[in-house]
Amino acid sequence: MWANSNGAVTLSQRQAPGEVMPTVAASPPRVATLSTTLSTSSGNAAFVYTIPVSNFTSIRPTRTPRQSLIFAFGTQNPGSSDTLTSTSTTSAGGAASTDTGGATDDIPLTPYQRMVVAHAILSVVGFALLLPLGALVARYLRTFSPSWFTVHWIAQFGISGPVIIVGIVLGFKASGNIGYKILDPHKVGKPGIVLLALYVAQCIFGAVIHWVKPKNATSRPLQNYLHAILGLTIIGLSMYQIRTGYSQEWPNFTGLGKVPSGVNILWMVWVVVLPVLYAIGLAFLPKQYRQENAARKG
Repeated sequence: MWANSNGAVTLSQRQAPGEVMPTVAASPPRVATLSTTLSTSSGNAAFVYTIPVSNFTSIRPTRTPRQSLIFAFGTQNPGSSDTLTSTSTTSAGGAASTDTGGATDDIPLTPYQRMVVAHAILSVVGFALLLPLGALVARYLRTFSPSWFTVHWIAQFGISGPVIIVGIVLGFKASGNIGYKILDPHKVGKPGIVLLALYVAQCIFGAVIHWVKPKNATSRPLQNYLHAILGLTIIGLSMYQIRTGYSQEWPNFTGLGKVPSGVNILWMVWVVVLPVLYAIGLAFLPKQYRQENAARKG
């Protein structure tokens, strides 16, 4: 592995029959994969790759398997990004062995990885927990307590707002570390910036609906229905965005592998439970309409 003048890192698949200069392998028995998110050629350079565990491990009774490693490095850069480029003689090297069973659990997260984890946690809490909570409060509590709106706006804006904004900012900051651009798919197409824009618009829309009432209205204003539909749309898009985050972005850009299967199970349960809870709350609509009609008639 070596750095290039453009900042990229080259990983060349090579092998050797012993402690000699390795040569390019067209079909290596184990293929190494460069971690573009964890490798850097600037500052304190770090070259990171993953490779399947070798079958040639030494097994110690009652202990985890040991993986033998041999390494070498040189001071002369090949001067080309071509993986077939010849390399000069090595300057130093060595050998080591390590446990292959669970050893990676003790490796601390990098600052970039911690930022991604924080982004994921805050975004999930904000979009998948707090926003649905605020919607369910409006659906269930409004026919029983006049304080429903206070609880609703605190959940949707007072608490969710800071959590969501910080989570999204961390996502942008983390994506900048790996060269993401503003129009990359996770931010727009899946749906990213659109989701953030809809959330801000929904908060403003809700405030307008609450404080600016149509005069001489004889029925429930159309804007109230639009507000509810937009809110449900945001929650639906949020659940989709969360899934693309943990199923695609996480394994591709964190270097931490796939998330546990329990995450996907929890997501599937939640996308079923939320609509069911909201649908049950629709049973209070007749009572809500009667209360609103009585209020309009004074």
